[in-house]
Amino acid sequence: MNRLILILCCLLSLEAWADFKTLSTSEVQAKIKQGVAIIDIRRQDEYDKYGVIPNAHKLTFFDNKGNYNAQKWLKDLSNIIKSKDTPFILVCAHANRSKTVGKFLNAKTGYKNIFELAGGINYGWIDKGLSATKTPASDTKPWYKIW
Repeated sequence: MNRLILILCCLLSLEAWADFKTLSTSEVQAKIKQGVAIIDIRRQDEYDKYGVIPNAHKLTFFDNKGNYNAQKWLKDLSNIIKSKDTPFILVCAHANRSKTVGKFLNAKTGYKNIFELAGGINYGWIDKGLSATKTPASDTKPWYKIW
């Protein structure tokens, strides 16, 4: 009986993350060709230093101290991703923040079809020789500049 409960718990936990998946660089490129939006959650200083995947939406989640305003960020996200069933790809520097935000979105907000770039923009994009563009700071929507 204990084994059955353990197996069921494992299966349920796997199902909970079924709508959040890590993608390889080539899988992300294919999704981009299909029109799937890229949501870059890094900070402006990171955009300035490394650039941004072309056509990505810059939507900073954490400030430089690790603080965040999930309610404001979700409102801004809903202006880009109109339906909770619409697929999108989260990107950060090394995939740590995108994994955290992706799991949060999957577990707490009802968004489905959430992806992240394996290795983030640094290891999963730039180190693979792909281009990143630098854009004006005015294009960024950090929640912490609102207050």
